Amino acid sequence: MQTTLTLEQDSFILKRFPIKKNEQLQAWDAADQLVLNHLAENLDNSELRVLIINDQFGALSVALSKTQACMLSDSYIAQQATLANLALNNSAPVRMINSTQALSGQYDLVIIKVQKSLAQLEDQLHKLRQHLHSDSQIIGCAMVKMIHSSTLSLFEKIIGPTKTSLAKKKARLIFSQYDNALKVSANPYPQSYLLEPSGLQILNHANVFSRARLDIGCRYFIEHIPSGDEAIDIIDLGCGNGIVGIIAAQRNPKAQIHFYDESHMAVASAEHNYHQAFNDNQQATFQVTDCLGNREKASADLILNNPPFHQQNAIGDFIAWQMFSQALLVLKKQGELWVIGNRHLDYQNKLVKLFGNCQQVHSNNKFVILKSIKK
Repeated sequence: MQTTLTLEQDSFILKRFPIKKNEQLQAWDAADQLVLNHLAENLDNSELRVLIINDQFGALSVALSKTQACMLSDSYIAQQATLANLALNNSAPVRMINSTQALSGQYDLVIIKVQKSLAQLEDQLHKLRQHLHSDSQIIGCAMVKMIHSSTLSLFEKIIGPTKTSLAKKKARLIFSQYDNALKVSANPYPQSYLLEPSGLQILNHANVFSRARLDIGCRYFIEHIPSGDEAIDIIDLGCGNGIVGIIAAQRNPKAQIHFYDESHMAVASAEHNYHQAFNDNQQATFQVTDCLGNREKASADLILNNPPFHQQNAIGDFIAWQMFSQALLVLKKQGELWVIGNRHLDYQNKLVKLFGNCQQVHSNNKFVILKSIKK
């Protein structure tokens, strides 16, 4: 797969992360190229204070590294990919800001790589607004399929007058002009809902999956989470807002629970919800990382996992495979991996290949809960 991003005035070597054998996807898309070619004259402006939002693998950050650039992202993987690609190109440092950290000062140029989540965009625009000045350039970029009337409406309601460019190679730019006099409603995020029948108020930051209500897959999973005194080290892998780990803690009161996710907002939500549920009376740890990161091998009794099946806009089973593979290393002998998934995803065959065994614990017409034991 091509690894050289060629612009009108420069070119860069970029890799997609996590690195996979026979990678079929590039580390950039036509929207990255379109906005960078549009900004060609500003790429080397060391006086320009730039904020890059949602850079997926570092294409924007590498190209703009000669400015005073910061990159804001909710994704640990995106941040690590950006740092790796900056190093690969011997680029100047770009400051990383995660989605739970506050912005500072005012920005002359803001580039937003528009993602699928409108809630995330709305939250980002609200946080951005107070860091703009009358001459700030605000440019959104995305493939055409990602830009809808609702997308443009958010820019209009929160930033100011907005227009789009013509499409080129199925990509388009959004130009929004900061309006200081615009009356803007309060940021609605984070949101919360009541988890019945527990009575817990579950807080969810804007980029957390199923932030408005408990999704049916998770509801089915927590109905069947195992209980007892045997598991003393339990991992909620891909924790989201932490509900799975919280229920596991309730059913396994002697256990220490560990929450892992690559989303900063997810881990922040999980940590808040766990402390609300237990008031620091039951131990837990929280880590933003790629799957299980540097977790010690053979250290966990039970891993609970509801794998995502997409990274950014790429859909596939590669994240599930990575999670299952790392779970096998991290589990103690006789430790168990419990997985929930849609019936059609065929996780059972993957688990058999890795663990040599897989048992269907529960199922309904949509979901299956599977268990594999490390021998």
